Amino acid sequence: MQFIQLLKRARADQRGVTGLETAIILIAFVVVASVFAYTVLSAGLFSAEKGKEAIHSGLEQARGTMEIIGGIVAKDVGGVNYSSTGADDIVDLIIFTVANALDGEPIDLTTTVDANNDGDLSDETGQTHTTIITFIDETQRVDDIAWTKTEVGKGDGDDLLEPGEKMQITVNVSQLAISLDADNKFTLELKPNRGSALIVERTLPAVIDDVMYLN
Repeated sequence: MQFIQLLKRARADQRGVTGLETAIILIAFVVVASVFAYTVLSAGLFSAEKGKEAIHSGLEQARGTMEIIGGIVAKDVGGVNYSSTGADDIVDLIIFTVANALDGEPIDLTTTVDANNDGDLSDETGQTHTTIITFIDETQRVDDIAWTKTEVGKGDGDDLLEPGEKMQITVNVSQLAISLDADNKFTLELKPNRGSALIVERTLPAVIDDVMYLN
């Protein structure tokens, strides 16, 4: 009997949810949804900005890149530092022409004189070059091998490789510790001050001629 009276009293004491409480709950849901939406939107904007930066960086890399125009020529001109006459079956010079890829940003091809004629620019004082050429073969690596440039065709005579211009690059391999001779495979890495590196890989023929076109 007491239990039934307790149930009746509890039922009489129950109250429905008022309109104010409903409004508070609704406002709470709206606030939570707004915070969540702001978080998602911020994350989306951040991702889009990062994607934009990645695309921009990729375009800068591509627009600061060189490309080979034509073929690669190897020359055997003979003698130490190719100063004497007569071939000696050793490659002394590697010559090729580069242009500005995608009509992009100018590439600095300022050179440094190899004053001591050792075929290496890393030991020169007062270096002015920013484009580095690295020579690699099966037995050796020269990180900053000596090279020169000559403007060919249309150009304005400065040290920048600009859209529409071509530069002939001559790499001096006559002073390598181990001479570059028949059947050798070599790699040249051209690394400008900005943009992607240009990789050149070739294999010398079985017989060294004075002038060789390397496919």
